[in-house]
Amino acid sequence: MKRIFIDPAKCDGCKNCTLACMESHRQDGGKGLYTLDLTDPANQSRNFIVADGKGGYAPIFCRHCDVPDCAGACMSGALKKNMENGLVEYDKEKCAACYMCVMSCRYGVPAISPDRKRIIKCDFCAHLEEGPACVRACPKQAIEVREV
Repeated sequence: MKRIFIDPAKCDGCKNCTLACMESHRQDGGKGLYTLDLTDPANQSRNFIVADGKGGYAPIFCRHCDVPDCAGACMSGALKKNMENGLVEYDKEKCAACYMCVMSCRYGVPAISPDRKRIIKCDFCAHLEEGPACVRACPKQAIEVREV
């Protein structure tokens, strides 16, 4: 199983990971950061970088927990832990938009979609052969994928 690990001490708050996430999940069919509309709610990122209040930054990423609170709170079965690959996977067709996962995640990761009909959550860039876009975009190598 693979997981994303973050070294907050290396993070300088550049938000390249956030932009890479937005770019890899954009819905308008465009390619490249120069055409990415950062004001469009449909281009919401699945990770966040926030100031830690001590002069540094706190990267907020889905940890695909061993025992995920989000999946445990999901009444519809839209969020499930895949024991084969270790990821917490989301099925938007099953989502009841109750947002219990949003309220239950101890890391504050799942977010309500702009249309309020589903959630936005890290999918480990399953649609990309080369793996998570955020990892490749980090110039400080603060984000990495490791086998666990």
